[in-house]
Amino acid sequence: MQSDEAVETGLRARKKLTTRQALARAALRLAVERGPGNVRREDIAAAVDVSLRTFTNYFSSKEEAIVSLAIDRAAGIGVALRGRPAAEPLGEALIAAFVEQHAQATPSREWIAQIRVIVCAPELQGAYLTALAGIERLLAEAIAERTGTDVRLDLHPRAVAAAACAAERVAIGYWLDSDRVLPLAEVLRQAIGQVVR
Repeated sequence: MQSDEAVETGLRARKKLTTRQALARAALRLAVERGPGNVRREDIAAAVDVSLRTFTNYFSSKEEAIVSLAIDRAAGIGVALRGRPAAEPLGEALIAAFVEQHAQATPSREWIAQIRVIVCAPELQGAYLTALAGIERLLAEAIAERTGTDVRLDLHPRAVAAAACAAERVAIGYWLDSDRVLPLAEVLRQAIGQVVR
Protein backbone atom coordinates (compact mmCIF):
# COMPACT_ATOMS: atom_id res chain seq x y z
CA MET A 1 0.00 0.00 0.00
CA GLN A 2 1.21 3.47 -0.81
CA SER A 3 1.61 5.96 1.97
CA ASP A 4 -0.52 9.09 1.99
CA GLU A 5 2.63 11.13 1.38
CA ALA A 6 3.51 9.13 -1.75
CA VAL A 7 -0.03 9.47 -3.09
CA GLU A 8 0.04 13.22 -2.44
CA THR A 9 3.43 13.55 -4.17
CA GLY A 10 2.12 11.64 -7.20
CA LEU A 11 -1.01 13.78 -7.35
CA ARG A 12 1.05 16.98 -7.11
CA ALA A 13 3.35 15.81 -9.92
CA ARG A 14 0.36 14.99 -12.16
CA LYS A 15 -1.21 18.39 -11.48
CA LYS A 16 2.06 20.13 -12.35
CA LEU A 17 2.36 18.17 -15.58
CA THR A 18 -1.26 18.94 -16.48
CA THR A 19 -0.71 22.67 -15.86
CA ARG A 20 2.52 22.69 -17.86
CA GLN A 21 0.89 20.94 -20.82
CA ALA A 22 -2.15 23.25 -20.69
CA LEU A 23 0.14 26.29 -20.79
CA ALA A 24 2.13 24.81 -23.69
CA ARG A 25 -1.04 23.99 -25.68
CA ALA A 26 -2.42 27.49 -25.08
CA ALA A 27 0.89 29.10 -26.08
CA LEU A 28 1.05 27.14 -29.31
CA ARG A 29 -2.62 27.73 -30.15
CA LEU A 30 -2.24 31.48 -29.62
CA ALA A 31 0.97 31.55 -31.67
CA VAL A 32 -0.80 29.87 -34.59
CA GLU A 33 -3.85 32.18 -34.30
CA ARG A 34 -2.01 35.48 -33.80
CA GLY A 35 1.60 34.86 -34.80
CA PRO A 36 4.28 34.39 -32.14
CA GLY A 37 5.14 38.09 -32.03
CA ASN A 38 1.58 38.93 -31.01
CA VAL A 39 1.42 36.62 -27.99
CA ARG A 40 2.33 37.75 -24.50
CA ARG A 41 3.06 35.62 -21.45
CA GLU A 42 0.02 37.22 -19.81
CA ASP A 43 -2.17 36.03 -22.72
CA ILE A 44 -0.99 32.46 -22.26
CA ALA A 45 -1.57 32.53 -18.50
CA ALA A 46 -5.05 34.04 -18.98
CA ALA A 47 -5.96 31.36 -21.54
CA VAL A 48 -5.33 28.69 -18.88
CA ASP A 49 -6.78 30.80 -16.06
CA VAL A 50 -3.58 30.91 -14.03
CA SER A 51 -1.41 33.78 -12.82
CA LEU A 52 1.65 35.09 -14.64
CA ARG A 53 3.67 33.82 -11.69
CA THR A 54 2.36 30.31 -12.33
CA PHE A 55 3.39 30.65 -15.98
CA THR A 56 6.93 31.65 -14.95
CA ASN A 57 7.13 28.63 -12.66
CA TYR A 58 6.97 26.46 -15.77
CA PHE A 59 8.54 28.50 -18.57
CA SER A 60 11.18 31.20 -18.71
CA SER A 61 9.71 32.78 -21.85
CA LYS A 62 6.73 32.65 -24.17
CA GLU A 63 9.02 31.21 -26.85
CA GLU A 64 9.99 28.30 -24.62
CA ALA A 65 6.30 27.62 -23.93
CA ILE A 66 5.39 27.74 -27.62
CA VAL A 67 8.01 25.19 -28.69
CA SER A 68 7.75 22.94 -25.63
CA LEU A 69 5.23 20.41 -27.00
CA ALA A 70 7.40 19.74 -30.05
CA ILE A 71 10.43 19.40 -27.82
CA ASP A 72 8.59 17.02 -25.48
CA ARG A 73 7.77 14.84 -28.48
CA ALA A 74 11.37 14.95 -29.68
CA ALA A 75 12.58 13.95 -26.20
CA GLY A 76 10.81 10.64 -26.77
CA ILE A 77 13.39 9.72 -29.40
CA GLY A 78 16.00 8.75 -26.81
CA VAL A 79 13.42 6.70 -24.93
CA ALA A 80 12.34 5.01 -28.17
CA LEU A 81 15.96 4.24 -29.06
CA ARG A 82 16.52 2.59 -25.69
CA GLY A 83 13.45 0.44 -26.34
CA ARG A 84 14.66 -0.88 -29.70
CA PRO A 85 16.00 -4.46 -29.94
CA ALA A 86 19.67 -4.64 -28.92
CA ALA A 87 20.62 -6.65 -32.02
CA GLU A 88 19.17 -4.04 -34.40
CA PRO A 89 21.89 -2.01 -36.15
CA LEU A 90 22.24 1.53 -34.79
CA GLY A 91 21.19 3.21 -38.05
CA GLU A 92 18.00 1.18 -38.33
CA ALA A 93 17.20 1.71 -34.65
CA LEU A 94 17.68 5.49 -34.98
CA ILE A 95 15.48 5.70 -38.05
CA ALA A 96 12.76 3.71 -36.29
CA ALA A 97 13.03 5.85 -33.14
CA PHE A 98 12.66 9.10 -35.09
CA VAL A 99 9.89 7.82 -37.36
CA GLU A 100 7.96 6.51 -34.34
CA GLN A 101 7.63 10.07 -33.02
CA HIS A 102 5.90 11.18 -36.25
CA ALA A 103 4.01 8.02 -37.19
CA GLN A 104 0.51 9.44 -37.03
CA ALA A 105 -1.57 8.43 -40.03
CA THR A 106 -2.33 11.80 -41.59
CA PRO A 107 -1.30 14.95 -39.74
CA SER A 108 -4.19 17.31 -39.12
CA ARG A 109 -4.23 20.86 -40.47
CA GLU A 110 -3.90 22.08 -36.90
CA TRP A 111 -0.77 19.97 -36.32
CA ILE A 112 0.77 21.15 -39.61
CA ALA A 113 0.07 24.79 -38.69
CA GLN A 114 1.65 24.25 -35.27
CA ILE A 115 4.77 22.61 -36.68
CA ARG A 116 5.09 25.33 -39.31
CA VAL A 117 5.04 28.04 -36.62
CA ILE A 118 7.57 26.20 -34.47
CA VAL A 119 10.11 25.47 -37.20
CA CYS A 120 9.62 28.52 -39.42
CA ALA A 121 8.89 31.55 -37.21
CA PRO A 122 12.14 33.55 -36.88
CA GLU A 123 11.27 34.72 -33.37
CA LEU A 124 11.11 31.09 -32.17
CA GLN A 125 14.36 29.86 -33.70
CA GLY A 126 16.48 30.60 -30.63
CA ALA A 127 14.17 28.72 -28.25
CA TYR A 128 13.73 25.87 -30.73
CA LEU A 129 17.45 25.40 -31.36
CA THR A 130 18.30 25.71 -27.66
CA ALA A 131 15.79 23.01 -26.82
CA LEU A 132 17.01 20.81 -29.66
CA ALA A 133 20.54 21.00 -28.27
CA GLY A 134 19.22 19.46 -25.07
CA ILE A 135 17.46 16.72 -27.04
CA GLU A 136 20.67 16.09 -28.96
CA ARG A 137 22.54 15.58 -25.68
CA LEU A 138 19.93 13.09 -24.43
CA LEU A 139 20.06 11.23 -27.72
CA ALA A 140 23.86 11.10 -27.59
CA GLU A 141 23.61 9.51 -24.15
CA ALA A 142 21.18 6.88 -25.48
CA ILE A 143 23.50 6.18 -28.44
CA ALA A 144 26.48 5.84 -26.09
CA GLU A 145 24.56 3.34 -23.95
CA ARG A 146 23.59 1.35 -27.02
CA THR A 147 27.13 1.30 -28.43
CA GLY A 148 28.89 0.74 -25.12
CA THR A 149 30.83 3.99 -25.34
CA ASP A 150 31.28 6.95 -23.02
CA VAL A 151 29.58 10.10 -24.29
CA ARG A 152 32.16 12.21 -22.44
CA LEU A 153 35.15 10.51 -24.08
CA ASP A 154 33.91 9.31 -27.47
CA LEU A 155 32.94 11.72 -30.24
CA HIS A 156 30.84 9.17 -32.16
CA PRO A 157 27.62 9.33 -30.07
CA ARG A 158 27.57 13.12 -30.16
CA ALA A 159 28.29 13.32 -33.88
CA VAL A 160 25.63 10.75 -34.75
CA ALA A 161 23.06 12.43 -32.49
CA ALA A 162 23.79 15.85 -34.02
CA ALA A 163 23.56 14.51 -37.57
CA ALA A 164 20.31 12.66 -36.90
CA CYS A 165 18.70 15.65 -35.16
CA ALA A 166 19.75 17.97 -38.00
CA ALA A 167 18.37 15.51 -40.53
CA GLU A 168 15.05 15.46 -38.68
CA ARG A 169 14.87 19.27 -38.66
CA VAL A 170 15.71 19.44 -42.36
CA ALA A 171 13.23 16.67 -43.20
CA ILE A 172 10.40 18.46 -41.44
CA GLY A 173 11.19 21.74 -43.23
CA TYR A 174 11.43 19.94 -46.57
CA TRP A 175 8.15 18.13 -45.95
CA LEU A 176 6.37 21.39 -45.09
CA ASP A 177 7.76 23.07 -48.24
CA SER A 178 7.01 20.17 -50.58
CA ASP A 179 3.22 20.22 -50.26
CA ARG A 180 3.49 17.02 -48.25
CA VAL A 181 3.47 14.70 -51.26
CA LEU A 182 5.20 11.93 -49.29
CA PRO A 183 4.22 11.02 -45.73
CA LEU A 184 6.41 12.74 -43.13
CA ALA A 185 7.54 9.36 -41.82
CA GLU A 186 8.96 8.47 -45.25
CA VAL A 187 10.77 11.82 -45.60
CA LEU A 188 12.25 11.31 -42.12
CA ARG A 189 13.29 7.75 -43.00
CA GLN A 190 15.09 9.00 -46.12
CA ALA A 191 16.78 12.01 -44.46
CA ILE A 192 17.97 10.23 -41.34
CA GLY A 193 19.03 7.22 -43.38
CA GLN A 194 21.36 9.47 -45.37
CA VAL A 195 23.32 10.51 -42.28
CA VAL A 196 23.32 7.47 -39.98
CA ARG A 197 24.19 4.57 -42.26
